[in-house]
Amino acid sequence: MLRFITSRLLQSALALFIVITATFFMVRFVPGGPFTAEKAVTPEILRNLEAHYGLNKPLWQQYLDYLGSLARGDLGPSFKYPNRTVNEILGDKLPVSLELGAWSLGVALLVGISLGTLAAVRRNSWVDYSASGFGMMGISIPTFVVGPLLVLALAIKAGWFNASGWYGPADRVLPCLVLGFAYAAPISRLTRGGMLEVLHQDFIRTARAKGATEWRIVTRHALRGGLLPVVSWLGPGIANILTGSFVIETIFQIPGVGREFVNSAFNRDYTLVLGTVILYAALLMALNLLSDIVAAWMNPKVRLEA
Repeated sequence: MLRFITSRLLQSALALFIVITATFFMVRFVPGGPFTAEKAVTPEILRNLEAHYGLNKPLWQQYLDYLGSLARGDLGPSFKYPNRTVNEILGDKLPVSLELGAWSLGVALLVGISLGTLAAVRRNSWVDYSASGFGMMGISIPTFVVGPLLVLALAIKAGWFNASGWYGPADRVLPCLVLGFAYAAPISRLTRGGMLEVLHQDFIRTARAKGATEWRIVTRHALRGGLLPVVSWLGPGIANILTGSFVIETIFQIPGVGREFVNSAFNRDYTLVLGTVILYAALLMALNLLSDIVAAWMNPKVRLEA
């Protein structure tokens, strides 16, 4: 097990280094710069700004300086927000994105597991067809389509919720529903497939022969095995919820990391773009690593194949 974890850690570290290097050079080759604005500054001021932030150095030296700062945990200063560091900005925005992701994951698990279980128990019935249709729609229709439609129907027309912001409980309903339903669709399909496989096992037939109720069979015997595909999905699934929230944060004007990433790309704020990419990549790799470790613990064959 230790060898397996060490191998995965080394692979994750190498992948993260490649992401950092590729992102660093990609943002520097994008036309324009962090000090490009509608009102151009004088050449003297521009030279002073570049000297202050070290942008007048050769690109290879800037890269080495950035790696040195990163090794100390310093993501550098923001070019757009004076007197603020990327660490401070991400520290303010990350709790918002984590809260959005946590509520959305709760919605996804509650809706997805419930629909998938009902579809498996009522196989080839209208419940099964409805759940399968919901899953197909959730996978096919992107969040940037569902979000504005719900804003138009429930916020603007009905006036039940706020269309944007992140101030009170009413502001959290629509974005969490949109993001949660998007991931409830694959969870429902995974749950249905896992439950159907378990419900045809011999121990389920034995439980029925002993007179166990259908509710007890599903909740005490079948659900544990039927949710194994969902458990395997949770690692990359949670990472996808967190990294995919920038669309929802932009639509609903939520002050999270995702919205800051979009703004930093428009502002060509090199260090903030790099910081958000590193944060998202680290979260994605850490959760995938955790998922691999759990899968290896549950299935020794995974360790042997690694």
